[in-house]
Amino acid sequence: MKVLIINGSPRVNGNTTIAVNEMLKIFEKEGVETEVVQIGNKDVRGCIACGTCSKKGQCVFDDVVNELAPKFEASDGLVVASPVYYASANATLIACLDRLFYSTHFDKSMKVGASVVCARRGGLSATFDELNKYFTICGMPVASSQYWNSIHGMVPGQAEQDSEGLQTMRVLARNMTFLMKSIALGKEKYGLPEKEERQSTHFIR
Repeated sequence: MKVLIINGSPRVNGNTTIAVNEMLKIFEKEGVETEVVQIGNKDVRGCIACGTCSKKGQCVFDDVVNELAPKFEASDGLVVASPVYYASANATLIACLDRLFYSTHFDKSMKVGASVVCARRGGLSATFDELNKYFTICGMPVASSQYWNSIHGMVPGQAEQDSEGLQTMRVLARNMTFLMKSIALGKEKYGLPEKEERQSTHFIR
């Protein structure tokens, strides 16, 4: 099993990292291979809807997004972690995810997705919902925990005091591992669900 973890925080070793590290402890115990890529401190521009990726198979902007694409394709699961800014994920992370999901054309169905959010106080559930939409638009099962996948902290290191949040991260990692292993067994026995030809409509046709 392989899990790619995208840390959307611009702060190295901040509270979002504490949440991610708590998951890493469980993944290691479960024998899950992990890679963490911190993108919140990188220069990532947004999608410009140029359509180049449909021809080239990768984004026209050759940055960390194109570096993440093969790692995402090779993974069984994806964790996306972010601090909360104005009841939303870090804008750098959103730009990265928009381009990563749109420019990659491999089948993402049945890869397990999990979002992790960190805040001083509010905006956690809104950001949690925002990040989960990337998974649900492409057939990725969403891993859950004992509570919404959130942890609290303001100054760096404060999340270490959120014992419930830390436990939520550990439970999430265990549940995600179980889902990935169960899906792998299901693929062997039953294969993937049958796919229909995509019907794409809009409101005037």
